Amino acid sequence: MMISRMRSQRRFISMRRMMAMSDWSKRLSILSPKQRELLELKLKKKGLSRVSLKTLGNTLKTNNADKVTGLEEEGSAKVNMDFGLFFFSSNGQAEADDVYQLLLETTKYADQAGFSFVSVPERHFRDFGGLYPNPSVIASALAVISENVQIRSGSIVLPLHHPIRIAEEWSIVDNLSKGRVGLSFGTGWNPRDFVFRPENYDNRREITFQGIAKLKQLWAGEEVVFDGVEDKEVTVSLTPKPVSKQLPVWITSSGNPETWIKAGAMGANVLAALITQSFDDLAYKIQLYRDSLERHGYDPQQGKVTVMLHTFVGDDDEMVKEKVRLPMYEYLGKFLDQQDNSNKKSEDKRNSEMKNIIDTSKDDLLAFSFERYYKGSSLLGTPEKCEKVIQRLGVLGVNEIGCLIDFGLDLDSVMESMQKLTDLKAKYSAEEIAVGE
Repeated sequence: MMISRMRSQRRFISMRRMMAMSDWSKRLSILSPKQRELLELKLKKKGLSRVSLKTLGNTLKTNNADKVTGLEEEGSAKVNMDFGLFFFSSNGQAEADDVYQLLLETTKYADQAGFSFVSVPERHFRDFGGLYPNPSVIASALAVISENVQIRSGSIVLPLHHPIRIAEEWSIVDNLSKGRVGLSFGTGWNPRDFVFRPENYDNRREITFQGIAKLKQLWAGEEVVFDGVEDKEVTVSLTPKPVSKQLPVWITSSGNPETWIKAGAMGANVLAALITQSFDDLAYKIQLYRDSLERHGYDPQQGKVTVMLHTFVGDDDEMVKEKVRLPMYEYLGKFLDQQDNSNKKSEDKRNSEMKNIIDTSKDDLLAFSFERYYKGSSLLGTPEKCEKVIQRLGVLGVNEIGCLIDFGLDLDSVMESMQKLTDLKAKYSAEEIAVGE
């Protein structure tokens, strides 16, 4: 009885949201230019990538992904692209016999199927991503069930930890994996997370980059000075010694161009996502990054740009769309909730004015977000549709795609998609491209 009631409720929610999308299209058509401008500002404030309402109108009227997102062919030559698995959003409150089964089974598959990496995040105090409070512990498990894939963090919130602690934990993972560790670092943004280190919140950006520098020194075998008891300096070195001589480092960017420039200055790689930016935004930041690499004495092409994309590949586009719709609504809903929580203290007059002009409900935003994201900012759909996204990202200078697969689908469906993704991945390997030439 309980299961039946839950299914009915899910169907009702799905129908309500589809109706909201239709209603949203009607309201959009009667907005004045001023109202449209204000709505765009509200969407941007929610953390969604910049997109004009003209594009939104097209999204609600057409099934042609090329027209919606501008994914026209940008040259016939295939780009070289590496693929990995990205875990980010599994429900920490899920009551299942084995909540880590999807993570473990897909990692084992990816390891044997030629994927480049598996990445796990750091998430705290929310069901959204709640399975991943400590990426180094999870990475240790992945290290012993795999032989080939790089084991990455995506990302460690560095201001919540001491650099020595991070170095020690991940050196263990590097030993267990025989040198397959790569780390991405973020500054953090949610004040609630900083219960671990509340004193670090205001200066979290500076603390992050200082911590990375010291962590790299420790990893390289250097003795590093830290403050100890009674302000006395203490010199320490890392044990156990890592297998890899150099630590591969990524900087996670939620959109700030300065982060890309800083990553280039450090010679680090960059981890980004399309959910908070457009293709044009991404192209601009990649150019800033490459320029910064060159300006600071690095080969501008040596840095890796990794982009996270929701991924589910199937033979029928409409089937895929309906299969991922509700899980993606739930994912995007939690994303918007997080943005709301972080913005509560900064609500301004513009938001209030917007509310009086148009009642932009959460369902409206979800309908728009899903349609826009599905059409061209994800690997959701047929192989042919996904190829256009991959090709465009490659032309922009993206080197790797982190395929986010843990957004609410069952294991069997994900594994079926993984097989199709593997076939798609093979088309973009350096070996396959060389044969084609």
